[in-house]
Amino acid sequence: MEPTEDQKTVRDAFARFFADRCPINVVRDAEPLGHSPALWARLRETGAPGMGVDEKLGGGGATAIDLLLLMQEAGKVLAPVPLAEHLAATRTLARTAAGRDAAWFGDAVEGDIIAVPALHPAVDGTARLVPGGAVADVVVALDGDELVAVRSDAPMTAPPNHACAPLADRGVRNGDRIVLADGPDAEALSARMRADWQLATAGALAGLSARALEIGIAYTQERRQFDRPIAAFQAVQQGLADLVGPIDGTTLLAARAAWADDSGDTAEAARLASMAFLACADVARNTTYRSLHYHGGYGVTLEYDIQLYFRRARGWPLVLGDPDDEYLRLADRLFGPAAPEVTR
Repeated sequence: MEPTEDQKTVRDAFARFFADRCPINVVRDAEPLGHSPALWARLRETGAPGMGVDEKLGGGGATAIDLLLLMQEAGKVLAPVPLAEHLAATRTLARTAAGRDAAWFGDAVEGDIIAVPALHPAVDGTARLVPGGAVADVVVALDGDELVAVRSDAPMTAPPNHACAPLADRGVRNGDRIVLADGPDAEALSARMRADWQLATAGALAGLSARALEIGIAYTQERRQFDRPIAAFQAVQQGLADLVGPIDGTTLLAARAAWADDSGDTAEAARLASMAFLACADVARNTTYRSLHYHGGYGVTLEYDIQLYFRRARGWPLVLGDPDDEYLRLADRLFGPAAPEVTR
């Protein structure tokens, strides 16, 4: 699936932006919280936070494929901002009259405030480990049979986690609370928001994988054993070459999910977003493992960049929970619920 000229322009523009504004020291400096306010401010100037919202509502009117290309470039540099989360939340807000009428909706579209989705229903009024929740002003969550948007102060602290992600528990029954939908509509909107997040995260993981492979190739050309670069050894060459196909394949799968979204096939887009999320996560784990392995002992030291990619390749997908659970949900979508006697 070859990008159009307009899509290439979007991709190249954000590639230049992130190369200029997010060198690896920005990622390092953002730890342990995992958020760079300075980078978010720069990103806000590009209009990226509101790209997924229709132009009539003050957004950029970007397609799902445009957003995917944006997230791939963000993933390549491990951009320490909750961009995938904000895109999913603002698209959800824009789909409801209550969300569009919120006094702060325009601020969210502009990126002046950060909105994020809770990926799981709230329990006793608290959404657990919300991605981006440590720095977000607005949380969109399913609370009982209502989908709500709650504006409250960001805690600006996160529990220690493998990927240094700005996770946090957030209350959804205090602060400025708006009911976006209820009943089956609330569940449907929440599921679609989750699919938006999965697709955006799949794009970030695809970009992460591509850059991790580049790091591995570069290092094998520098590291020498037996008076030659280890890249000269066939086993190393094969180990790196075997990663190209899976990275390209999962990137195309994510693009297919974005195309389904742009075509208006919501059910197919949700299925493909789940597939892309799982596939991109699996390839990211394998790619970063192999690249780190070829670094030898240096790979796990803080001085080398590959450990940053290795940790995020594992931490980002786990925000959704156990991958096995998502595989089971995907199987239910594809083949129908399992028979009662079938257990995990």
